[in-house]
Amino acid sequence: MPACELDHIVVAAASLEAGVAFIRERLGVDIPAGGKHELMGTHNHLMRLGEACYLEVIAVDPDAPKPAHARWYALDDPAIQARLRGRPCIITWVVRTADIVATMQAAAFPLGEVVPVSRGALNWRLTVPTDGHLPEGGVVPHLIQWDGGARPWEGMADRGCRLDELTLIHPDPDRLRQALATLCDRGFKPISIEKGVAPGLSARISTPSGAVRI
Repeated sequence: MPACELDHIVVAAASLEAGVAFIRERLGVDIPAGGKHELMGTHNHLMRLGEACYLEVIAVDPDAPKPAHARWYALDDPAIQARLRGRPCIITWVVRTADIVATMQAAAFPLGEVVPVSRGALNWRLTVPTDGHLPEGGVVPHLIQWDGGARPWEGMADRGCRLDELTLIHPDPDRLRQALATLCDRGFKPISIEKGVAPGLSARISTPSGAVRI
């Protein structure tokens, strides 16, 4: 089984401005600009949360043409759009692997197709369901494999925030644990799993002003 580890958490927003404002209000920092994803018609801001872990704020790019296929992270889903109009939230998480095909094939849940993506000097492959839905409501991660020499966190701005814990909420925690074990039999850090009525995610992040949960 290829080694896997948490790569980043994804905060989705109705607009990029709303996502940046949400992070400023909750964490007390301004998250720097990232770039545009022409393939998906989205854009983002990015910030380090550790040595090799980061936070992404993502939203539909209103200046980009709508792609012929579904956008990633369920951003075309009317229910998700309505949810994000209420407030930005952690929509899913992404796991880094050195062999995305083998990891995907070993997964207990269908994770979609491996889609090649690039932005500037960055090249990566990501699992994306054909209809763009969030696997198991977002608590089952997307997989990513970074290709080439560039790694986004190496040149990413550090605002002094660190991920202490990512909490996955699921109606059947044991089933979720078993599913995640097919991706990494050693478990993921810093991940905790709690029982709840519906799938969801939250994170405890240390900031220059103290620990905050989003």
